[in-house]
Amino acid sequence: MTQAPGENAAQQQNPAQPAQAPHPQAQQPQHTQPDPLRDSFIEVRTQIAKAVVGQDQAVTGMLIALLCQGHVLLEGVPGVAKTLLVRSFATSVSLDNTRIQFTPDLMPSDVTGSLVYDASVSNFEFRPGPVFTNILIADEINRTPPKTQSALLEAMEEHQVSVGGGSRALPEPFMVAATQNPLEYEGTYPLPEAQLDRFLFKLVLGLPERDLEFEILDRHARGFDASHLAEAGLTPVVDSAMIAQARERIAEIYIAPQVITYIVDLARATRQAPSLALGVSPRGATRMLGAARAYAWLSGRGYVTPDDVKALAHMTLGHRVILRPEAQMDGLNVDQVLNSIIATTEVPR
Repeated sequence: MTQAPGENAAQQQNPAQPAQAPHPQAQQPQHTQPDPLRDSFIEVRTQIAKAVVGQDQAVTGMLIALLCQGHVLLEGVPGVAKTLLVRSFATSVSLDNTRIQFTPDLMPSDVTGSLVYDASVSNFEFRPGPVFTNILIADEINRTPPKTQSALLEAMEEHQVSVGGGSRALPEPFMVAATQNPLEYEGTYPLPEAQLDRFLFKLVLGLPERDLEFEILDRHARGFDASHLAEAGLTPVVDSAMIAQARERIAEIYIAPQVITYIVDLARATRQAPSLALGVSPRGATRMLGAARAYAWLSGRGYVTPDDVKALAHMTLGHRVILRPEAQMDGLNVDQVLNSIIATTEVPR
């Protein structure tokens, strides 16, 4: 198959397949039984569509992230409904949400909370910050300096914050849905690699097609108001108990050794690709495994296929790799390199 310029055969699969390992679909039914729980999560898409036109891939990505305890980074130019999408999602899954507008003067304590002296008891008490919620909307996260961005690292990975020598657990479920403008826009800071790696997906929201943009304007002409989602007919269809139950179901989804090997080979190929200065970490590969299970469950199957992995590859891996400067000068982009890696990595049969 054709490779992107700068790629070579080093991207091909190296480890041998396990001897006599079962087929990815072996020991599993071809289709799972009807599942009202899964249908409720699929209904979330219908509810969000009452407020947000298009962006189906982003909605699916947010659902998967919620189901496998991940976080999402939504990137797009201003005005493509990034914040509206997250607010609509939070309403549909009946979870508390808090929005932080990230600005250059935002301090870490403005996110996590701080110790405040209480004169009535002559002691310090902890005042929780907005991170103590179920869904944290980190709006324009790349408009604040790295010091404040890093305040979310512990919260995203360990679901706790450490302030004043003590650790405090965050509510469950907990999810960060961050929005950012493209880096070439004025007043933006690049996110540290360590923080990017903590996002399960990077979801790019593009400008709508002509017919979709007409529908957006037509809705507003008929009185749609993004600040009043209840008036748009959005109703909660999922709650925290259902999320916990769905996570238990997803943990039972079968993933064959061959499919695990395929994920490993994709991750290792990014580290060997000559066009990439930084490849995918083992944490990234682990996150892809969990996301593929959630994707399979939402698709109505009890097992993971290589196509599930392929479907999630760009949104899971794209923000975890860094192009070499010479590859950028040659006109390559991350999507082209990932396409080459996917095309040249052996797929289990």
